[in-house]
Amino acid sequence: MRHEMRLAGLARHLHIPRRRRRTGQHTLRISIQENENGIGFTLVGRLAGPWVAELDRAWKEWAPRLNGKKLSLDLRDLTYSDVWGTQVLRDIYTGSSAEFVTSLYSRQLADEITNGNGNHTNGRA
Repeated sequence: MRHEMRLAGLARHLHIPRRRRRTGQHTLRISIQENENGIGFTLVGRLAGPWVAELDRAWKEWAPRLNGKKLSLDLRDLTYSDVWGTQVLRDIYTGSSAEFVTSLYSRQLADEITNGNGNHTNGRA
C-alpha cells in the first residue's frame, strides 16, 4: 500500500495526469503505409474493446484502395487480441488474402486466423 502511495505521489510530482498514468497498456496504434506494390497495416499494442471497431473502420476505409495490391498485416508488436479482434483480423485476411509479418508471440494468432479454427486463446497473441 505504501509503495502504491509513493508511486502515485511520484506521478503527481512528475505532472503525469491521473487519466494518463496507465493508459499505454490498453491502447492500440494502427499505422498504415501505402506504396505502388501494396498497403501495410502495423498493429502495436492490444486489440480489444473500442480498438476492434477502430481497426474494422480503418480496414473498411482502405479495402477499396487495394485494387490488386498486396496487403501486409504486421503483428510483431501486437501483444493481445480478444475474440472480436481476432474475428476482425480473420475478416481482413479472408477479404484480402493478407500476408502476415509476425513474431514468435503473434505467430499463433496468425495461424488461428488463417486456419479459421476459432480456438481463441485469451492471452498474449
